[in-house]
Amino acid sequence: MSTKGKIHIYTGDGKGKTTAGLGLAIRAIGNDLKVGIIFFDKGGDYYNEHKILDKLKGNNLDFKYFGEARMQDGKGFRFENKPEDFQAAQAALDQVMIWMKEDFDLLILDEINTTVKTKLLKLEDLIYLVKNKPADLELVMTGRYCPPEIIDLADLVTEMKLIKHYISTGQAARPGIEY
Repeated sequence: MSTKGKIHIYTGDGKGKTTAGLGLAIRAIGNDLKVGIIFFDKGGDYYNEHKILDKLKGNNLDFKYFGEARMQDGKGFRFENKPEDFQAAQAALDQVMIWMKEDFDLLILDEINTTVKTKLLKLEDLIYLVKNKPADLELVMTGRYCPPEIIDLADLVTEMKLIKHYISTGQAARPGIEY
């Protein structure tokens, strides 16, 4: 990459944070950049983006997902932390630190912002990660509840604001659209 890497934040209560990160990944891969994606709290085969990423893996793309899916059958989220959630969050953070030393051009940390709010990681963990980002690495951090301290360190912050969503009428999340 020819210019200094930036820090992007996609946060807020609206839909589209992961989608924005994945769209950027597609653009980067199309420009022959090497992309890594680490999913926090999005393990298993529930999230359908994993299916297409499996097909793209190896074409300048690597990804890993950690933790158990918090979305439950499109009907709601599991909010309580299990002991294995803490282990998975730490393993994901360890993977980030490993990949930051490799030759990725773009690293997307999906749902990392929520890990502080859910107490899976400490704010200091995220600050350390951001401050130790290699100069040429483009870093994207998605998820609700991005701490103000991380926003202050970022170069680009986009807040997805919920105006209206059909889920509030009782409609369940739909495969291929919400997950």
